Amino acid sequence: MEERNTGAAPERELTQDELNELLQVRRDKLSLLQEQGRDPFEIVKFDRDRYSREIAENFETLEGKVVTVAGRMMSKRIMGKASFAHLLDYKGDIQIYVKADDLGTDAYADFKSMDIGDILGVSGTVFKTRTGEVSVHAQKVTLLSKSLRPLPEKFHGLKDPELRYRMRPVDLIMNPGVRETFIKRAKIEAEIRRYLNSLDFIEVETPVLNTTASGASARPFVTHHNTLDIDMYLRIATELHLKMCIVGGLERVYEIGRLFRNEGMDATHNPEFTTIEIYQAYTDYHGMMELCEQIISRCCRLVNDGKTRIGYCGAEIDLTPPFARLTMNDAVKRYAGADFMACETDEAARALAKEIGLYVEDKTATKGKILALAFDEFAEDKLVQPTFIIDYPIENSPLTKRKPGVPGITERFELFIAGHEYANAFSELNDPIDQRGRFVQQAQERAKGDDEAMMIDEDFCLALEYGMPPTGGIGIGIDRLVMLLTNESSIRDVLLFPTMKPLK
Repeated sequence: MEERNTGAAPERELTQDELNELLQVRRDKLSLLQEQGRDPFEIVKFDRDRYSREIAENFETLEGKVVTVAGRMMSKRIMGKASFAHLLDYKGDIQIYVKADDLGTDAYADFKSMDIGDILGVSGTVFKTRTGEVSVHAQKVTLLSKSLRPLPEKFHGLKDPELRYRMRPVDLIMNPGVRETFIKRAKIEAEIRRYLNSLDFIEVETPVLNTTASGASARPFVTHHNTLDIDMYLRIATELHLKMCIVGGLERVYEIGRLFRNEGMDATHNPEFTTIEIYQAYTDYHGMMELCEQIISRCCRLVNDGKTRIGYCGAEIDLTPPFARLTMNDAVKRYAGADFMACETDEAARALAKEIGLYVEDKTATKGKILALAFDEFAEDKLVQPTFIIDYPIENSPLTKRKPGVPGITERFELFIAGHEYANAFSELNDPIDQRGRFVQQAQERAKGDDEAMMIDEDFCLALEYGMPPTGGIGIGIDRLVMLLTNESSIRDVLLFPTMKPLK
């Protein structure tokens, strides 16, 4: 069985026998090369001096000059003693023109036997074809790596999402938009670092393995340390270690890193994900709002041609600072018509919840817990334009300072865009006595069966007793931010290798 000139697999689905035959043909070609002492896998280096995009963008100065390019052959058209092919490299693709008269009979025969997917190195002169396409007229073609599997059919590519995530290398080869998403992701992270470093923040690293699961409300992954004979937890947050850095006098710190939470998977959740947490001494959650606005708008301009208006999942989003600010209670008043802060007792709040059709499973739920439930149910998905929801109940903010003069409320905000949370920030709690009390309350919730409640972190409590200055802190979900700025609706589209259930 022979492959077509394009070298791709046929448009219809191959039978297993046909696929096996194609695989064998490619292996036979490799075996022949090895027998002839021309094993492409023995080549350890190739001196490329130009990328495809550089040649296209600088044609006027490179025309007629010899360049050396390298990449994966994505198409091939054999026309007797002359052929055209396209090479895909890191920055794009370029056409190469290959003639038997230039390469010689044997070298041209070698080129004709090469397959789509093979990695080639090509030296030749830059020119334009009659149709105006910038190309390289090959003087030498070198096989640098043999592709032993056919790529998906050129025009249909790799489209099935499940296959794309499982076969990410092929996805990156076949779908230019996928490559662009991950290039943008790298630029976003680099821009965040650049901006924070310009403000005298320093990047630090904190442990991934912890003896307690704390710093967030989440179910942890548990592992076991054999030498110490203790259970350990993959970190669910970097918060507590970063605040210990603040105690130690590192007044502006941040960390971009992986977190791990043993929870459900959906379009916006993956068991491991990337966040940035930032802490700054002598500021509060208002300072974090301004920092958050700048980070997001700057990243947006970087990857969207200088614009802060973008399209996301059918909505037009304006990321121009300042973002809207709305208390959680006012959001519930706006979208549910209920004022829980006006309730004088928890019983009154439970009655109001029933009145607006909010189901509350915990029959002893406090006013603050009910307010948070009402926000999730009635308001969150209505927040399309960027909005800071501020002033959260103390019940679900165990690491946050109380808001002066407003009982039961903390200085916390979350940023919502297009109905999803993108950032979480506090005026950080620095009272060690209050902090220990809230940890104890969380431990009691855990004892009742809440496996997402925090554990008491004794090291952090001890550090706070040495004194931590007033501090603002924020966590921003990198994956969701990349989704927003690249118009991707699934977190799996911005993770190179998302978590997948193994195939049997």
